[in-house]
Amino acid sequence: MGLLNALRAVRCYLSPLSTSKSWLSTKASLLGDRNILLMGAPGAGKTTVGRIVAHRLGLPVIDVDDDVLEKSWKMPVAAKLAAVGGERFLEEEGDALCNFSASGCVVSLTGSNPLHTAAMKHIKESGLVIYLDVDSEDIVQRLTRMKVNRIVGQETGTSMRDILHYRKQFYERWLDLRVLCGTGDTVEEVAEKVLKAMERYQNHASETFVSTRGDGAESKTLFSDVVVEGLATDGGLYVPKNGFPNIDAREWLRLVHMSYPERALILLETCIHPLDVPASDLRTMIFKAYGSNFSSEAVAPVKHLIHNQYIQELFHGPTASFKDLALQLMPQLFAFCLPQMCNYLILVATSGDTGSAVLSGFSRLSGSDTHRTGVLVFFPEEGVSEIQKLQMMSFREGNARAVSVLSDFDFCQRSIKRMFGEGGLTGHLAVEYSTVLSTANSINWARLLPQVVYHSSAYLDLCRDGAIKFGEPIDVCIPSGNFGNAMSAVYAKQMGIPIRRIICASNHNRIITDFITTGEYDLRARPLALSHSPAIDILKSSNLERFIFHVSDGDGHLVKELFTSLDRQQHFQVPEPLLGIIQQEVLAGWCSEQDCLAAIQSVHTHTGYLMDTHTAVAKVVADRLQDASCPMVLCSTAHHGKFAPAVFKALQIQNIPEDPVEQLKKLGSTASRPGIHRDMMKCLEGSSRKEHTVCQAEYGALVEEVDNMIQSSFLKVM
Repeated sequence: MGLLNALRAVRCYLSPLSTSKSWLSTKASLLGDRNILLMGAPGAGKTTVGRIVAHRLGLPVIDVDDDVLEKSWKMPVAAKLAAVGGERFLEEEGDALCNFSASGCVVSLTGSNPLHTAAMKHIKESGLVIYLDVDSEDIVQRLTRMKVNRIVGQETGTSMRDILHYRKQFYERWLDLRVLCGTGDTVEEVAEKVLKAMERYQNHASETFVSTRGDGAESKTLFSDVVVEGLATDGGLYVPKNGFPNIDAREWLRLVHMSYPERALILLETCIHPLDVPASDLRTMIFKAYGSNFSSEAVAPVKHLIHNQYIQELFHGPTASFKDLALQLMPQLFAFCLPQMCNYLILVATSGDTGSAVLSGFSRLSGSDTHRTGVLVFFPEEGVSEIQKLQMMSFREGNARAVSVLSDFDFCQRSIKRMFGEGGLTGHLAVEYSTVLSTANSINWARLLPQVVYHSSAYLDLCRDGAIKFGEPIDVCIPSGNFGNAMSAVYAKQMGIPIRRIICASNHNRIITDFITTGEYDLRARPLALSHSPAIDILKSSNLERFIFHVSDGDGHLVKELFTSLDRQQHFQVPEPLLGIIQQEVLAGWCSEQDCLAAIQSVHTHTGYLMDTHTAVAKVVADRLQDASCPMVLCSTAHHGKFAPAVFKALQIQNIPEDPVEQLKKLGSTASRPGIHRDMMKCLEGSSRKEHTVCQAEYGALVEEVDNMIQSSFLKVM
């Protein structure tokens, strides 16, 4: 589009936003004297978008190619490139930009400016860098039509796709804000996205969080606050006040062929304000979280199981469970958001998998953060598998340890929440030890948020592999205990993933199934029954609070009333109209111990695939509730090796080795899909079978362990 046509488009494209949004009225109200720096690949539309944005904001516009380089060189850019060659061109271009000075302008950078470090450091100091992330195929088609001949790299015969791929790393390095452009977006649509991105940046204070038990009053609690605090002061759970951003279908299509870390980066950028965690820091964290520590390059691959059922393998992280998908990232977010001059003790209740995943994630922190952060895990002595216990016991160095309790998970979780609510205890720890309590259970928002990514990624994988076209629905079936996994699927749906049915699968404890069926949550005279799927041996599901807040349209008064009743009377009943909404959002079913083991054997016999016990629970429930009209994704939340004795029982294998390492080897020789989990094997081979601390089922005993942990971890470095 030429300049004349672009200006005509601008005049007819003035949306209501330009008059109804006060933030657009003057440049001072937006960024003051800072520049708006548009960065992107050649052919991304930076020049035209810059003119549209400048017109909308009433700002001067500068095009680096036309207004800086050509005036400085007194010759066309294409001629300069032909005269001096690509390498010299980049140096002279960078030198020209280093001498450039402007303020309060919209500046369209060249596609090669970001390749010059000194120039970008200089220009970035003057303003906000907005990356126009345009689809490479759109750019290639546009440049082909334009017959552009002034792009560094063309003179050597390098293909345009290779040039774009190489340059992307530099754009990612320098960006402050990303504008993700959908396939086929017009320059006018891109300009509108730029304005919205700037509005979001300016309105950081509007991206706040509220408690599920709050009254909806104005909140000033930001992402960085909720990550560190964990639990709201009124006992509720934090949720974003404005819900989740909804992503356009054309933008989702951009993610189809991306890697898992790339998808995670883009999705989490939309959920975490850049003033809480800058884009460059978030990128570093994500690529560290989902790198070589995962045994599958795909991180969370989706594989066909049988008929129209697929399994998403969420166990390729270092501790072989789905908790790694969140807990390889969450500790980094936590450390980044930590205030200075204070110690933090992370308290965790686990039914098995969370414990080792938390210990693994926090053990990967480096620097001063390791000295200011401690982790204390409580787990039921008789409620986890032997391999889960050994995994937790393998973390004995540094400020981290696990303690078993002669009770169940619910007691551990209830005790931790009680500690948070006792002002005398938290005040004592703050005054005496300069220590603040936090949590890494899924009640912490930073633990739950990354799980939204893998539900989205499963759908995108099915699109990439041709199983569905974008927009066609899928069902998901999730082994459910604390409801965090299911809740993250609800949020993925809210962001625009076409999930039709979210099915919650319970074992014989079936508290979630009973609630979704009847609307009654009843813990009275209901003992916890141990099962072959211990990670969902839970009766008090914390994230159900977020779900009820969601389906009740943010009714904090109702949530507070219901969960206060649950705390005091061990019971509540939701109103009948609300039950109808709940049953539209989710379905639920439960699986007996016998059916769980039978499913493991049947699937192995027919497909050669060996499921763990939790995945088997999901398979049984999915078979009962699926109508086969669309693909079903089963969330495989753990590697089968973590529950070897139960899997041996399902396969009717006799003469089981006593040593857990030998058990894994024997299972590896029994089934090749999926293979032996190398990280889990390595962890067990190096783990110590020494005695571990066992606590009585008394609240005071757990508080004493907290006190001991603080004194042994923090006092020695104070």
